[in-house]
Amino acid sequence: MPEAEGDERYELDSLHHGPADTPVEETEGVIANNMNDEHDTDDQHTRLDRRTVRKLDFILLPFLALLFLLNSLDKSNIGNAETAGFTHDAGLSAQDLNTSLAFFFAFFVALQPVGAALGRKYGMARWVPACMSLWGLCTILHIWVRRRWQLICLRVLIASLEAGFYPTTVSYLSLFYTRYEFGVRLGIFYGQSAMAGALGGVLSWAVFSHFPKAPSGPQLPPGGVASAIQASGWKSWEVLFLIEGFTTMIVALVGFFWLPHSADTAWFFRPQERVWAEQRIRLDRDNVTPTQKRRASLALARSITEDEDAHAHPFATENEGEEAHHQLLASHDRADSNALRRKLSTISTMSVTADAGLTRHDILSAVLNYKIWHLLICNILSAIPATAFGVFLPLVIKQLSPSLNLTPAESNLLSAPPFAFGAAVLFIFTSWSDKSHQRLVPIFWGLGLLLIGLTMTVMVPISNYVLRYIALCILLSGSYIASPLTVAWLTNNTPEPGKRAILLGVNGWGNLAGVFSALLFTPADEATAYVRPFLVTLICVLAAFVGFIAFWVLLVRENKWREDVVATWTEEEREREELMGDVPTAMSSARAGLAHRVGLTKLLARVGYEEARRGDEKLTFRYGM
Repeated sequence: MPEAEGDERYELDSLHHGPADTPVEETEGVIANNMNDEHDTDDQHTRLDRRTVRKLDFILLPFLALLFLLNSLDKSNIGNAETAGFTHDAGLSAQDLNTSLAFFFAFFVALQPVGAALGRKYGMARWVPACMSLWGLCTILHIWVRRRWQLICLRVLIASLEAGFYPTTVSYLSLFYTRYEFGVRLGIFYGQSAMAGALGGVLSWAVFSHFPKAPSGPQLPPGGVASAIQASGWKSWEVLFLIEGFTTMIVALVGFFWLPHSADTAWFFRPQERVWAEQRIRLDRDNVTPTQKRRASLALARSITEDEDAHAHPFATENEGEEAHHQLLASHDRADSNALRRKLSTISTMSVTADAGLTRHDILSAVLNYKIWHLLICNILSAIPATAFGVFLPLVIKQLSPSLNLTPAESNLLSAPPFAFGAAVLFIFTSWSDKSHQRLVPIFWGLGLLLIGLTMTVMVPISNYVLRYIALCILLSGSYIASPLTVAWLTNNTPEPGKRAILLGVNGWGNLAGVFSALLFTPADEATAYVRPFLVTLICVLAAFVGFIAFWVLLVRENKWREDVVATWTEEEREREELMGDVPTAMSSARAGLAHRVGLTKLLARVGYEEARRGDEKLTFRYGM
């Protein structure tokens, strides 16, 4: 028996039975002290974890949400501007707007994986703020558009800069949260798309009320910035582009200093919190149990000192994080599996929350994953309502009923409540998804809610504008659920950060829904209150519902096949698969033989594909639902 193992067994025997000459009272005292230590450890662990997550929730998440809010505003503000006569004043036709939107979404969608790859390669913390600064400038340049080609060029530039923003930012956000903390945070983040619609409506109403479309409109009292702008002949939609563009540029510049490159370089964490922020992600990705997680944080929690101690030992903080990390690794109970201990010991110098780093294998394994292509089709079909109404809802509400004769300011203001409903329902569904550890079931219910809203919108007569407005609120409530929960499923089931970023980029092709919506909601449908586009959208969402059911069946079959394969393995083979991912199976051997005969193996090896299985490719991995 090794000496360390003998010492440990002696300690356990002493704890439960006590030496022969130890009184019963002393043994009971040892047990009581041990229970108190365990209770204190749990308290320390809870405080450490809560403080770490709280800082992420109040410092990192709100800023990222602000970035996405501005991104959504810059994407949809052209629809708000059109209600104030943007194309008319610029000497363009209404069809030119739809054409520019089609170009926008074509480039925006096509460049999604490219943007995601560049964002992952150069790092979210520097890539996204740089792109935001440039597209904020392009937003301001809309003020001087006077030709069709100018509008198309600006929309293409903005599309190219915004491509990859969402997958890069979501991939970055997923680095800091555990799998079932992530859903509700993604809901808060993605909900900014709906909030942008509401804020854009309110902002447009405020701007259009103070800067009427017609020069002969009511004048403001003398004095103030608004009066000076109005006196200079600025149009309301020009002021809207100016405000939103400058805001985007200012916030983007702040982002260069606000966003950390990883948890262990975050300016808002203490040294111990940096170590724990890294380690909690490692443990979560390794499916470590809550008991093991508490044991892993024991040494780190005990190393936490008060602020005055840190000031008393200023030179000790440099190595504090590294020392705490080694204590953390050593704190694992010796009864834990060898595989888990080997994993934790081999990554001690690698940051799992680094926002940069990409390999060719990451790209190839993502592109060759059949699940992403299935999800992509479902995502395109289910995202048509959200992408369409992000731009066209003010126009739809303006044509809600001819008898209303809504002004541009009123139609933009009435577009805010449906978007607010969408954001609120999204938060409820993502909270439910995290608590129940389910992604697909909430998607089914969300699509059901969307189908109800679409059916009501199609069936209710145009004359009943109150019921049609309620239908729009229900419709928007279900529009924002499927896309973020699809992203949550991808992040939960893709442990490799590089591959995760590319998968999210490919999933970004779901924005093809924007191209379809631009072709669906045409000026010719205004006279019929867009009934035909609503009917086509209803059919697409119904097809998406069937597609997600098929995806659920595929996952069940995949997990069952993996369980049957692994059940025939020895314990050594399971550990080897967990660590190396190269245990052969009958199916993989047959595929490898076929690939070798046709020369595919050599081709993939040349471009960087590795035969060893990683992350979700390992047969010991089980896909969540």
